[in-house]
Amino acid sequence: MPPATTRSKTDARLSRPEQVARKIKDWVVEQRMRPGDRLPTEAEMIADFAMSKGTIREAMRILEAQGLVKSRTGPGGGTFVHAVSTERARALLSNYFYFRDLTIADVYQMRRTLEPELVGALAGRLPPEVLDALEAVTDRYARPAQTLEEERDQHVASLEFHALLAAQADNPLQGFVIGFTVQLLTGITLERQLYEPPNERLRASGHDYHMRLLAALREGDAGAARAIMKAHMENAWSLMGDQEAMAAGRFLPE
Repeated sequence: MPPATTRSKTDARLSRPEQVARKIKDWVVEQRMRPGDRLPTEAEMIADFAMSKGTIREAMRILEAQGLVKSRTGPGGGTFVHAVSTERARALLSNYFYFRDLTIADVYQMRRTLEPELVGALAGRLPPEVLDALEAVTDRYARPAQTLEEERDQHVASLEFHALLAAQADNPLQGFVIGFTVQLLTGITLERQLYEPPNERLRASGHDYHMRLLAALREGDAGAARAIMKAHMENAWSLMGDQEAMAAGRFLPE
């Protein structure tokens, strides 16, 4: 694993372990290594990079914290290439937005753009078991909630409908981004209690849009699917914005 001889200005601003971690990632890509492949030993890396044991170990800790490598001890142990799970990637990305005070408008601006195209591409292509799973989710908010806890659960279920659609995307980047925005909205809804007070108009219209969308997906009508999802996003944006405004007033100091 010969170290790279060139260094960018960005690399020069990184600590030595960070530079080594970046070079290891580049080498893994160049060698077309796959998850589960074993990396060279610590001694081999020390020799290849002409770095101290401490620098190599810190570089490996950086890669492990990023979820890109995984160490195992015992017979057959070592350090192996590891695939970052979707859940971990979204959790790490969520940390970036933690202190940025995202609004409902921020999230729906993305959803309004991305989700109509997703369902247009999926129309007529979803297997029966996925369509059945989507319909089963809609049953969870088919009737008005009787308690605040049920209202909260219905909000989560209605967003799960969209997460299931995102998981069917052929384009992995499209699916990841849509799934991430749905996850962000779920977090915002729960943390800011946007399910309170109950909003029957939001539940009923959301369920109606989902049922109409399911019909278009089953029939393979891409144009109708896009139009229904676009209208759904506009309607939900308005109603959730109202919920956000009421929540903001509710938490203002007296």
